[in-house]
Amino acid sequence: MKFIKTSLPGCMVIEPQVFGDTRGFFYESYNEGKFREAGIDRRFVQSNVSRSSRGVLRGLHYQWPHPQGKLVSVLEGEVYDVAVDIRRGSPTFGQWTAVMLTGQNHRHFWIPEGFAHGFCVVSERATFTYQCTDLYHPETDGGVSWNDPAIGIDWPISEPLLSDKDARAPLLCDVAAERLPEFEP
Repeated sequence: MKFIKTSLPGCMVIEPQVFGDTRGFFYESYNEGKFREAGIDRRFVQSNVSRSSRGVLRGLHYQWPHPQGKLVSVLEGEVYDVAVDIRRGSPTFGQWTAVMLTGQNHRHFWIPEGFAHGFCVVSERATFTYQCTDLYHPETDGGVSWNDPAIGIDWPISEPLLSDKDARAPLLCDVAAERLPEFEP
């Protein structure tokens, strides 16, 4: 496994070693020891799968309190996956990083607690999977507008298909401070 740092400290792209032949392929998608050595020492308590069609954008989502770290990947299709630092007091507050996750490149993306997460589907359809470090708590669910100009995410689509919740998400500057995690150096 190869662990690749991104422009946001803590967020990492993980490239597994893929073994393939005429029968198909095999790769190790998670190894507790290797992840711990790379600085990802977390316990995953919930696993989710979603399926979406081209143009669907999900996010930017987070939970506070009860933040979720997420290890995400794509089983089929292609998504543009984004993490945004929303930790009050962080030197990278409001900054974002992105990675293309596909069923062909087998990459995983680690998004630590304290970051908002979203993705858009650029293939005909995509099956997306993610492991979470905390359970979903609807009462602590939060969101930030996918097209917040202060964040300036360079999405590969301009008119996404959004849920009602995501269409109503506030700008980051309009989220009350107590609804955002605090940076802990």
